[in-house]
Amino acid sequence: MSCLAGTVIVIQSVNELASKFSAAKVLLRLVVLYFTAAWCGPCRMISPVYSELARKHPQVAFLKVDIDQLREAAAEYNINSVPTFFFLRNGKELDKVVGADRGELERKLALHSGTA
Repeated sequence: MSCLAGTVIVIQSVNELASKFSAAKVLLRLVVLYFTAAWCGPCRMISPVYSELARKHPQVAFLKVDIDQLREAAAEYNINSVPTFFFLRNGKELDKVVGADRGELERKLALHSGTA
């Protein structure tokens, strides 16, 4: 995962998601998991912000899942609305943000990444 630090990793399969979680767990890294959809207007508005946050916080793993491409992952996380962001460490959910709220995303990221 270190070669992709500062970037958003688009997850293509449930196995890839599990692999990224395992790598982050070993490195004790915070993971931000972003559920999105191509048809979602607020998702299109917040995506550049998410990419910017990834560049500013290379110590955090930023993952992105399209709910229409990975329905199993969306079901596993009980996604009812997009965008939804989960903050996870060591495989445990620390926090969640539902909606395209830049300020809330930045606050939760600062809180859980130790940059507050």
